[in-house]
Amino acid sequence: MANSEVLIDKNDDLIDRIEAQGTIFGHPKGLYLLFFTEMWERFSYYGMRAILMLYMTKLWMENGLNIPGDKASLIYGFFTGFVYLTPIIGGYIADNYIGQRKAITIGGITMFAGQLVLFAVNTHVGLAMGLLLLILGNGMFKPNISTMVGQLYRNGDNRRDSAFSIFYMGINLGALLAPIVIAILTDDVFATRGEDGAIISYGYKYGFLAAAIGMAIGQILFNWLSSKYLLEIGVEPGAKKQEKNSEGIVDRSNKKQPLTHEEKQRITVIFILTFFVIFFWAGFEQAGSSMTLYTDKYIDRNLFGWEIPTAIFQSVNPLFIVALGPIFAWFWNSKYGAKLTTPVKMSLGMILLGIGFLFMLFATYGVQTTGSGEKEVVTQKAALIWLVMTYFFHTIGELCLSPVGLSVVTKLAPLKLASMLMGVWMLSSFVANIMGGYIAMYVEKLGAATIFVSIAAFVITLGLLMLLLTSKLSKMMHGVK
Repeated sequence: MANSEVLIDKNDDLIDRIEAQGTIFGHPKGLYLLFFTEMWERFSYYGMRAILMLYMTKLWMENGLNIPGDKASLIYGFFTGFVYLTPIIGGYIADNYIGQRKAITIGGITMFAGQLVLFAVNTHVGLAMGLLLLILGNGMFKPNISTMVGQLYRNGDNRRDSAFSIFYMGINLGALLAPIVIAILTDDVFATRGEDGAIISYGYKYGFLAAAIGMAIGQILFNWLSSKYLLEIGVEPGAKKQEKNSEGIVDRSNKKQPLTHEEKQRITVIFILTFFVIFFWAGFEQAGSSMTLYTDKYIDRNLFGWEIPTAIFQSVNPLFIVALGPIFAWFWNSKYGAKLTTPVKMSLGMILLGIGFLFMLFATYGVQTTGSGEKEVVTQKAALIWLVMTYFFHTIGELCLSPVGLSVVTKLAPLKLASMLMGVWMLSSFVANIMGGYIAMYVEKLGAATIFVSIAAFVITLGLLMLLLTSKLSKMMHGVK
């Protein structure tokens, strides 16, 4: 028996043993272990992100760091940008040296340490140290847990797409719960209020502690149960497996063959779509920076006598995703949705993002102030509905663009360049977040209305341009939709 056949049998034997443990809703139990591990990691990340801008910009006496809004926006942009750069490095280390399981553990412990630093060291130095640890830890964690989901199934198993949908729900469940829980801690349980009921100081440090606890829960579950439900999956580095499979499963000679004309055109499409996506995410990520600051100061957050904590609004987007995601999954598979090509879907996503920012523009018309700068007094705030409508359209735009984009990269990329081109796609978020930080930095200088209408006009124009290019792009995709 050839070496490759032996390896195929071993892989099938591994999956047979996993399936013998039984399934939950038709999927291996290991999927739900990865689901909850990712859910708690996202709880940690999105909980921290929900209060990060507020923590940086509030006064020292309010338990903030008193960083000017423009500088805080830039810090936020670089932080969220580098979060999407380090996974390329973490994936390479796992694939070639330590395997996914060890990488996830190292990443989880590093992020836990980062959250603890933010909790314990409430200074500018503590902020820098904490964010650096979170960036490094995320790089080891993020690319590797998703890879393990696919390894639970045989090649060609139709359940794999469904598995990633379930896994994606874990991401959004963590993103939904975290801002709510942490906002209650920072703005209620650990907040100090004056005699008039107004908040004097916030409990941001305890929000970071809650994020650290969430990260710890996920890691304890993963390390406690992974040997039982994942068996040997993720233990051995992928490159070592590839070396073993070289007799038949991996055709090394294929790597030496030049790209065909069709492959070159498909790769060109990936780069074109990536270019457009940069501007989508640069606008979308304003939710955590300029929109958070605007919400905190200019949106009327009173609902039936309760002032909604600003951080809770970071849960609106994942709430809409959980509610609308199944509808979009059904629509894309319907006879009407199947007629829409990827460029059309992505162009609609950009246009919808722009429409969302028009609602923020309308919100600025409802604000009345006196004075300017530090002496500014808000006499009338904007209605809450404008903010909710913005998040609604942004979420629909995301569902039209993000999962569709990830899917098309896997379809267009030649097998021998698949990982590199997926890395290129992820780098778009790196560039976009840094760009978004610079955009948010100019809100105070140019005014929120100018920024919101400029983003709206720019992304809608790009969306219309992509629509005009649809026919050309479709031809270059050579049958891929």
